Amino acid sequence: MSDFNNINIKDIQDGNNSQDFYKNFREKLIEVEQFPSIYTFKFIVKTDSDQGEQVKALFTHSSAKFSEKSSSGGKYTSISIENFVNSVDEVIEYYKKVAEIPGVMML
Repeated sequence: MSDFNNINIKDIQDGNNSQDFYKNFREKLIEVEQFPSIYTFKFIVKTDSDQGEQVKALFTHSSAKFSEKSSSGGKYTSISIENFVNSVDEVIEYYKKVAEIPGVMML
């Protein structure tokens, strides 16, 4: 994902409806991304939980590259995952799977 085209999930209006959220997110991705490509997913998890391992277990493509960074206080860990995706719908499917893991923050 290009630095100047970053989409922040918090900036997408969802109207408290997950279908609207993913529809809006899909439209934004189509505007700024080209597929197939390597897409960077970013998440924040509590350091003292197994959430990070659960998230990483979802990304099984051989291209998946993981990097982690602890917060200054050590309470949270940010996880960046570079993963090959064929389409915008594949990106959304990954986010939907991660959304099923309680407590994971998506960026």
